[in-house]
Amino acid sequence: MDKNQKIPGEKIALIEEYLPGENTFEDNDTIRASTIGRVNLDSNEKIASINKQTQITVPKVGDVIIGVVEANLPSMIAIMIKYINGKKVVAGLECICVTRHMRKKNIALAKDVVKAEIINHINGTIHASIDSQELGVLFTKCRKCFGTVVKMRDAVKCKDCGWIDDRKLSLNFGKSEFLNQN
Repeated sequence: MDKNQKIPGEKIALIEEYLPGENTFEDNDTIRASTIGRVNLDSNEKIASINKQTQITVPKVGDVIIGVVEANLPSMIAIMIKYINGKKVVAGLECICVTRHMRKKNIALAKDVVKAEIINHINGTIHASIDSQELGVLFTKCRKCFGTVVKMRDAVKCKDCGWIDDRKLSLNFGKSEFLNQN
């Protein structure tokens, strides 16, 4: 880490040289960082502050996420979160979605784009659900030839090879209007 990069509690300056500014606090005769970021020492105003780095966006209970299935296990799927309430995020967070109670053989497969709702946070793990009709797979490819698929009731059929596969499809399957223009 370079010398201008500080973590909470690290010394920035002495109180005789600068006044504490944004994202800092006074500790006896020392000004310390209260967040992760870069030091900004304003010599004209004599203020020491920290320019905060981008904060990680963690979805809250009730938020609707859109993500890519990273793992498909017998009783759950792991989803890499790409959008929270229609806004793009780059935090690289994953959530899990329990699927053992669903009667479909393949709820979603790896690399499917899915829509889910955050239901809780337990032991540092984000839990989601795809139970309601508007939640489920939004985009997928044929698992045999990776061709384009079309919706057939509650399954998908490949336009190229004719393979039919069972999935938990969203009412918005194949549509991209779910993204905000933010």
